[in-house]
Amino acid sequence: MLQRLKHRPRRILMTVDAVGGVWQYALGLAEQMVSGGDSFVFAGLGPVPSQDQRRQAEEIGKLVWLKTPPDWMAAAPVELDGFPDELAPLILDHAIDLVQLNAPAQAARLSVPCPVVTVAHSCVVTWFHVVRGSKPPEAWAWHADYNRAGLERADVVIAPSASHGSTLAACYGPLSRLQVVHNAVRPAPPGGKRQNKVVAAGRWWDAGKNGEILDAAAALVDLPVYCAGATQGPNGDGMSFRHAISLGSISNVETRNLMAEASLFVSPSIYEPFGLAALEAANAGTPLILSDIPTYRELWADAAEFFPPGDAIELANAINRLSASADMRAELGSAALRRSRLYTTEKQAAAMSSAYQRASAARARSH
Repeated sequence: MLQRLKHRPRRILMTVDAVGGVWQYALGLAEQMVSGGDSFVFAGLGPVPSQDQRRQAEEIGKLVWLKTPPDWMAAAPVELDGFPDELAPLILDHAIDLVQLNAPAQAARLSVPCPVVTVAHSCVVTWFHVVRGSKPPEAWAWHADYNRAGLERADVVIAPSASHGSTLAACYGPLSRLQVVHNAVRPAPPGGKRQNKVVAAGRWWDAGKNGEILDAAAALVDLPVYCAGATQGPNGDGMSFRHAISLGSISNVETRNLMAEASLFVSPSIYEPFGLAALEAANAGTPLILSDIPTYRELWADAAEFFPPGDAIELANAINRLSASADMRAELGSAALRRSRLYTTEKQAAAMSSAYQRASAARARSH
């Protein structure tokens, strides 16, 4: 439980979406902070949540769904113009003390009477920088201006890893108010008997998840490879698995149960500002095979098996090597579990509470 902090309970408005990892991030953080006395209003953008997601959110705070799309679904910046007007009555009606925005662009044109913390989970500009090695195409170029304005507007900017913080600086320049706060997950469900299968999870329609490499590797391994997550995205992007077994969109509970019974977890991602799925698997003591990218090295060095993210043969070799050795799997699973204990919701909530206090102090100094 989060220790009671030396402040009055805060009323926090937090933006969410129901498509990716931000949903689990937001609910896990808010649940922990509610235990310390704070309260939450969730303002959702994009495709509406499932009934199960809605129930999860309403057990923690109040959920309101907005008309404004998330910036990555907007075809032009004019589609975001209504966001400040949608937020203003929520802030007034619920006497909000602090706003946490889970995308930089949301702060770009925001003028509110309370501190603003922006968490840079991901964005179009950093995605293109990492995945394509380029700036966004002309039709998406406005994202750079909006995100930069949002990062400058925020009283505190949070990055989920130092690696992603470096990517943000490479794309937007130095960010004086940047702080790294690692993500976290709720404790894993009780594990059952391990089964001879590989599990992976992600938004597979996103090219940054590198699903094609995983699918190619699945044709070369001795174990079945199960992939949880959508293969068709709300933006029209998509992919299909030919060798791996696609499970489609399943609940987080189902996904974590799969992780807890799998003999191996794989993440082939090219772009991961943090990688909640890997942490969920590690929290269940499942051995990790991860793409060799800066974020995963930062978080999981010496606690995972790494492979070159563009090499399906090396990924297949790693899966076959570990599937043949129970001792190696046990050692790697134990290492992953130990490392996962660094990324707890208690630590995350304490760090975010400190960030909220800094944002409040910064706001007070500027007025």
